Amino acid sequence: MGKPFITREGFEQLHKELDYLWEVKRPEITQKVSWAASLGDRSENADYHYNKRLLGQIDRRIRYLRHCLNDLQVIEYNKQQEGRVFFGAYVEIESEEGDTLMQIHIVGSDEIFGRSNCISVDAPMAKALLGKSVDDEAVVQTPLGKKTWFVNKISYTKPDWFEDMPIVENSLASDDNEDVQIEEISEEDQKKIEQEYLKTLVH
Repeated sequence: MGKPFITREGFEQLHKELDYLWEVKRPEITQKVSWAASLGDRSENADYHYNKRLLGQIDRRIRYLRHCLNDLQVIEYNKQQEGRVFFGAYVEIESEEGDTLMQIHIVGSDEIFGRSNCISVDAPMAKALLGKSVDDEAVVQTPLGKKTWFVNKISYTKPDWFEDMPIVENSLASDDNEDVQIEEISEEDQKKIEQEYLKTLVH
């Protein structure tokens, strides 16, 4: 099985997130945990438990990101793609009835970032569009039956007609009071995380 695809833009965004978490956010939260722990009794120390939970979530995200960055395959634009829909394309499509227009960006599953107008290359809509040209029709199987769309526009640079939809915030920690199992990070594990992070810098 081949490596998952990602655009250059998506790869760089994931790398920026990893850099931020490792170089900025993790040291900040680690310092807060140490400060809260120094206050003594931890059983009723809300600051300690909140930041300890957040630190565990950050470390899980760091491990996930460094795994992704080492495993993903960056797909660069090729001029032979022009005029047809392939990975990385911005596409405007119109419903068969002519009452609905959609603008979508076909990307890897790891770079959707909560944007509703970005779809994974593995999604049914993307699969139906791959290889199509302007004015071609794409038939998509939906839970309500087949739906036909026509390709209006294709671009491989971000066009004026494509607007980024709001990104859904993916908070690393919630403020609820649910019981969360805290993942303790040993010194040995911290060294492993650092080593794996450094490996990503060679890309």
